Amino acid sequence: MRHPVTAAVGDRIPAREIGPLTQTDIVRFAGAGGDFNPLHHDPEFARKAGFAIPIAMGQMQAGILGAWLTDWCGVEHLREYEVRFQAAVQPGDVLELSGEVVAITENGGHSEAQLTLTASRGSDPVVTAKAAVAVRS
Repeated sequence: MRHPVTAAVGDRIPAREIGPLTQTDIVRFAGAGGDFNPLHHDPEFARKAGFAIPIAMGQMQAGILGAWLTDWCGVEHLREYEVRFQAAVQPGDVLELSGEVVAITENGGHSEAQLTLTASRGSDPVVTAKAAVAVRS
């Protein structure tokens, strides 16, 4: 098991850029998760639903953001993870992942960092999240 990361209020997680996402990425994620909604792979269905092209499922962006977070802190130290979907993601989009420690709290004698996280397409957030991870403060 890895030791918890050291963190303080105001610390930023090293940013990461993912993409450009491809239709293949979306179809592979659909296969892994069993989400075969035609909105994610059928151009005609997506157009009828109001999108120019098929869109990625929100859980894909949430998973990308969560994986990036746990690359930093270690999955064994993740205590809470809550996401909010803000906008649709399409093939060709590049996601910029960022996060900041907004508080350090005590829980059962252990320190936890409270984080805000964002996956953005340019200046537009597509997923925002809150997380708590065990840390050394």
